[in-house]
Amino acid sequence: MLIYSLTEKGYLRRIKNVNFLETAVYLIDDEKAIYLWLGKEVSEAKKTKCIERAEKLNSERNNSALLQIINQNREYGSFLSIMEILKKDKIEESTKKREELIIEFDDTIELIEAGLEPDLEAEITLLAHQYSKKNLNYEVLCNNLAKLQLKLQKRSKNYTQKELENKIQEIFKSSSSYEELCWLIAELEILMTKYSLGN
Repeated sequence: MLIYSLTEKGYLRRIKNVNFLETAVYLIDDEKAIYLWLGKEVSEAKKTKCIERAEKLNSERNNSALLQIINQNREYGSFLSIMEILKKDKIEESTKKREELIIEFDDTIELIEAGLEPDLEAEITLLAHQYSKKNLNYEVLCNNLAKLQLKLQKRSKNYTQKELENKIQEIFKSSSSYEELCWLIAELEILMTKYSLGN
């Protein structure tokens, strides 16, 4: 079962937890069916974008699945069982393997080429993709992320070598995937530049 949250522009983001928030949209793909769950406070514009994205995703499959649009508080049938499973998974998440982050580069480029201005998430996706293509080794990424995190925490470059080594070890032990490290580095770089953080 694949689980995604969808942004205002219909970007898909792979997730492991579903909180069923009133302002959220989730796509659950269990192979036989694709469920698009719409929170009751979701704008009509976002609903339209997300439905279009779900339809496109379904059309790209070798065997298209049944696409079901589910509105909050109007859930029915097999989706009610899926909701219970997702809630149970949330309780037991500490014993389950974490879903790996996927950098949705192709989707981002597609939307930009369609004339949409890149939002913050798109900017991070593009930069994270650039990092992932540099083929830096895992230790270098841990080092780069550690420096950014310390710069943000210390509001300057004044941290000790011991602090840096400890932070690198902390990141290394977190077992983050290669793509997650690329994403976190890109996210911090962009946020620090946009909002003058860490200066």
